[in-house]
Amino acid sequence: MRRRTMIKRFFQLQRKDIALVQFIIEGYSRMATVKTVDSRVAVIQISIMPDFVSEMSGLIDYLKGEYKLKEINDSQEKN
Repeated sequence: MRRRTMIKRFFQLQRKDIALVQFIIEGYSRMATVKTVDSRVAVIQISIMPDFVSEMSGLIDYLKGEYKLKEINDSQEKN
């Protein structure tokens, strides 16, 4: 059986919104997970199952407007 790789996207948001955004995304069971990469600067990683990229992209677009998510690339995250 071929193993599928999760798609990883990184976002910065307000610290107070991390838990709520994580709760919303992980409410879509088995589609994606959220990990806090750096709580000091409020960077999260969203890991998306390949079969649900379209659905999660729509949700992320909505969350960008509601919670001011700003997508960053992983090289910015490592700085």
